[in-house]
Amino acid sequence: MSILVNGVRRQASPRPGQCLRTFLRDLGCFGVKKGCDAGDCGACTVHLDGRPVHSCLVPAFRAVDREVTTIEGLGCAGRLHPVQQAFLDAQGFQCGFCTAGMIMTTACLDAVQKQNLPAALKGNLCRCTGYRAIADAVAGVRHVEEVAPGETSGRNLPAPAGPGVVTGKARYTMDVAPEGDLAGLAHLKILRSPHAAARILGFDLTAALAVPGVIAILTHEDAPPRHFSTARHEMYTDDPDDTLVLDPVIRCMGQRVAAVVAESEAAAEKARDLIAVDYEIRPAVFDPEEAMRPGAPVIHDKPASSRIADPSRNIVAELHGGVGDVEEGFAQADIIHEGVYRSHRIQHAHLETHGAIGWQDTDGKLHIRTSSQTPFLTRDALCALYDLPQDKVRVFAERVGGGFGGKQEMIVEDIVALAVFRTGRPVKLEYTRSEQFYASTSRHPMSITVKIGARRDGTLTAMQMHMLSNTGAYGNHGPGVLFHGSGEAVAVYRCPNKKVDGYAVYTNIMPSGAFRGYGLSQTNFAIESAMDEMARRLAIDPFAFRRVNMVHPGDPMVSTEEAPHDVEYGSYGLDQCLDLVERAFAAGPPAETSPDWLVGRGVAIGMIDTIPPRGHRAESRIWIAEDGAFELAVGTAEFGNGTTTVHGQIASSILGTSLGHIRIRQSDTDHVSHDTGAFGSTGTVVAGSATRDAAEDLARKILDFAAELFHVSAGQCKLGEGNILAGGSRIALADLVALANAAEVRLVGKGRSGGTPRSVAFNVQGFVVAIHRLYGEIRILRSIHAADAGTVINPMQCRGQVEGGVAQAIGAALHEKMLVDEMGAIANPTFRGYHIPAFADIPITEVHFARTYDRIGPLGAKSMSESPFNPVAAALANAIRDATGVRLQETPFKADRLYRRVLSPSRQAEAEGQHIVQQDMN
Repeated sequence: MSILVNGVRRQASPRPGQCLRTFLRDLGCFGVKKGCDAGDCGACTVHLDGRPVHSCLVPAFRAVDREVTTIEGLGCAGRLHPVQQAFLDAQGFQCGFCTAGMIMTTACLDAVQKQNLPAALKGNLCRCTGYRAIADAVAGVRHVEEVAPGETSGRNLPAPAGPGVVTGKARYTMDVAPEGDLAGLAHLKILRSPHAAARILGFDLTAALAVPGVIAILTHEDAPPRHFSTARHEMYTDDPDDTLVLDPVIRCMGQRVAAVVAESEAAAEKARDLIAVDYEIRPAVFDPEEAMRPGAPVIHDKPASSRIADPSRNIVAELHGGVGDVEEGFAQADIIHEGVYRSHRIQHAHLETHGAIGWQDTDGKLHIRTSSQTPFLTRDALCALYDLPQDKVRVFAERVGGGFGGKQEMIVEDIVALAVFRTGRPVKLEYTRSEQFYASTSRHPMSITVKIGARRDGTLTAMQMHMLSNTGAYGNHGPGVLFHGSGEAVAVYRCPNKKVDGYAVYTNIMPSGAFRGYGLSQTNFAIESAMDEMARRLAIDPFAFRRVNMVHPGDPMVSTEEAPHDVEYGSYGLDQCLDLVERAFAAGPPAETSPDWLVGRGVAIGMIDTIPPRGHRAESRIWIAEDGAFELAVGTAEFGNGTTTVHGQIASSILGTSLGHIRIRQSDTDHVSHDTGAFGSTGTVVAGSATRDAAEDLARKILDFAAELFHVSAGQCKLGEGNILAGGSRIALADLVALANAAEVRLVGKGRSGGTPRSVAFNVQGFVVAIHRLYGEIRILRSIHAADAGTVINPMQCRGQVEGGVAQAIGAALHEKMLVDEMGAIANPTFRGYHIPAFADIPITEVHFARTYDRIGPLGAKSMSESPFNPVAAALANAIRDATGVRLQETPFKADRLYRRVLSPSRQAEAEGQHIVQQDMN
């Protein structure tokens, strides 16, 4: 068969039933990405005879004698296509996994289509950006700046990986040809449980083993009996040891039952479906309140060493704390509000699914190439699980296609390692989109009861919160999310009497896990909704009510105890953030709507510790290469968080050079030093602090060596672009490092950060909304966000983080919900059934930054990757309440929940009459 691919005639025959996407990837066109395999996301978009198509939906044989263009072939004669250049100029990407498909679609748009991007780009999804940067790219807006060497901090410098992202050359986890160490690459598929609770009595593998190409079938008898947690933290004791690689006890639908290793995915899938399993069905419990009651099925009966708080009551963790006397505080209150607020289960929906490739080298060393936010912690977990020394395991990540906390887990690496050890072959496991929904993790659903008391002047007298968190079948991150969720949402307010109780409870549903905000989005929704209700009952402006009660520098930050901690006011910008949003409301044009629309506005605040507690370590090294450029080695992973750019800016600003002269190595346990992981927004404040210290260390060593070499003082030496000025002499850095090497002087800078003390960041979200009186439809007229990120190292990039966080939170508040049926199965495991926001669903968010300088973070910076998500749901609920008088206490906010409650009696009768007429017509 002959296909013209990127101008080259290729002779190849597709496999029976093969789609064009996998066929092109087999040819090495790795810019064609897999996001869904259902035509929902557009990551696989290519041109077929000049027209954009989702290649996952096109049978490969239909491309015979036709012309196919992928992102690799879009440019001409080594030059970028104008759309590729536009995406670079606007930095219209973050993780970049969707970018190739987005560019391929955009390249075919005419002038008319570009005027209606919600329609033109409806087939291309982005989880990271919030779409504003993409719209700017299409419009030809340039955000990237040209700056002088050393003047890089605070400027809009481009991501170093940008050219690779827009040309399809950037390599993600699965973008590797099966050759060299991967010759003979085998494929792994997982048989998953159709039951929510059961015990495996036995297997019949006869038919499955008879499938041609099957190499091995693995069951719990082949797996190590050691319990562990899939969650990754610096202190492994933060999480319960309740998981096995393969377990004979089934605790949720979708749990691993067996693993098939075969020569092809097709053979592995066929054999998987022929495995016969004898199950003993057990009673299941899906509601956390029921799971805590006496007589409920016990999901885990592990010993105390597993760190499960109360197995007999299915409680993985509980907390009880407070300050003062809440009963006395409520007795002093003039107004009391009490309500129950519920947050639902949502998926991370990063476009790159979980996956890993594993192999052993000739020395028997295990190599795992994976899409992980925590390569070092994953290596350590594999070493413990398989009794291996650290020098016998290497874990590394190439560019990662999104995470949002979902890749702060060891979800695939353990089973891939088992398959490698049992077969001696290199092995690949890549989740399907459906597996991503029912076999990974989600946000913790929570039910939160809040009770708040205040005097008539608005002063709080008591705050009480009861948290019930559904951790699912396994406790990964259950304790951490519970404790973190109980913190800053309460601590941001001054109140003499506080009480917090909470439980994280096992149920027979897929496990919950780490998710952007790590519990604070759920508690923020509850606390900020309750605070808004109190303000209304007191007839106090919501901005003024918060100003009366919010913490200020010098106030203790207290939620569950008054004990000293390492959180400090490195800088404070909450007051500025409130002012910025309030002024934006006042300065904006009045909403223009018809009488059928009710208009309201709402606000919510958020505070977040910039680093997780109990240690988060990062080490950094930087040296001069032989060509005079700088080599920077950091452990933190790049998955759209922008840490690679920030680390380059930190180093280049200190070393007096340009970003292009900093080459960065990262995320490889064999080639860089330890890093706890890129989670908790630590890529800038922890790993960035290590990079700052390393660059300062190197700068001192360079200046001292140059001073000694030229017999001047270090104060007479100055670093420049590719050279150093020493007194009246100038020497190229390449020559300097050669002289240093000859003198056996190592010009290497080292830095380390232990993640303490910790600062706090602040966010304020405001919305103006319109609600249709007749139908309950919700429209966002304005979205305004103010952030205290300290001194912003890269404004363009930080604004993108805010926009993406707000967009993801709008999706969670309005559209997204994982549906669990009566049997405990995820009922909508596709993008089409789940609905992450498309271009048309997301408004442009107006982003404002407070002006502060944080004395703890590098160059005055604070974290800003996850915190923008937290106040969005509450601000939206408060705006809906302002417009309609209806308090929505459960997410997501759907039109059908507002429909009857918003309508006036006359409108309701009119609507019912229209409904009857319509029925008669049908």
